[in-house]
Amino acid sequence: MRDPRDWDILLKKGWYRIPVSSVNKWLKNRWPPRWIAFYHTRVFGPDKYTIQYFAKVRRIRETTRGKLFPREPENQKTSLPYYKISVEELQKLPRPIVSRRRRRIIFIPTTFEKFNLAEEINDLYDGSLLEELIWREFKKHSIPAEREELIRTRSGNYFLDFAIYCHTGKIDVETDGDVWHSTRKRIESDNIRDNDLATLGWRILRFNTKQIRDQMSEYCIPKIAENINEFGGVEEGKFLPRRILPGLDSISSQSSLFDDDAE
Repeated sequence: MRDPRDWDILLKKGWYRIPVSSVNKWLKNRWPPRWIAFYHTRVFGPDKYTIQYFAKVRRIRETTRGKLFPREPENQKTSLPYYKISVEELQKLPRPIVSRRRRRIIFIPTTFEKFNLAEEINDLYDGSLLEELIWREFKKHSIPAEREELIRTRSGNYFLDFAIYCHTGKIDVETDGDVWHSTRKRIESDNIRDNDLATLGWRILRFNTKQIRDQMSEYCIPKIAENINEFGGVEEGKFLPRRILPGLDSISSQSSLFDDDAE
C-alpha cells in the first residue's frame, strides 16, 4: 500500500486494485486469493513497514483503470486491465507483522496458517522444503535474514533465497535442490547469476539437499556463521554488529552492546 488515497478507497468503498500484468508476472501460480493483507509503506507514518489489516476476498473482476477512475484524465494507463478486488470488512491483527529491515515488498503469496503465526515479514514466505528447513534454523540461532530479497543488476534481477547483511559484507544463501540445479542450462544460469551478484559485493553460499537434510548442524549453520563472523557480524541497526555462535542452543548469539538483554 503505497498511496494513502488507495487506503482511503479501501476503507470507504471496500476494494483494491492490482494490474493484470503484475498478477501474470508475480502471482499467476497462486491466483486467485481467498484473503488479502496490506503492507503499509513509509508514507503511513507510525504504521509504516507493517501488516496490520487483512480481509476476506468477496469478489474479483477484471476491468480497466478508466472504469475504476472515470474522473481521472485520460492517460497511457487508462485502457490497461486491472483486477478489482472487493473485500469484506477489514480485520485488524492483534499484533502487527513487522519488516525489521523496512524492506520494499512486491507480493508475498502465503497460507492462512503462516499468516496467523507470522511474527515478521519473512515468516510469511511459503518456500520449498529446503528453504523452510534453513529458515527454521535461522530463527533458532537468531540469524536475521531477508527471504526472497530482490537484487537488481545490470544484466538481470534476482531473488535471493536468503540475504544476510553483515558489518563489512553481504551473504546470499542458496538452497540447491538436486534436480532443479543439476541441469546444464541451470548450472550455466547459476554461474551468470553468481558472477552478477559477486560484482555487487555478494558472497554466495550454496547448500544441496543432502547437506541441508543431513548436515545442517554440523556443516550448514557453522559455515554460514563462519562467514557472518568473517564479515564482522550481522548488522541490525544497533551500535555494534552481532556475532553468531551456532554451537550454543540456548544462547545462540552474542549480545551487542546496548541490546535490550545485554548486561
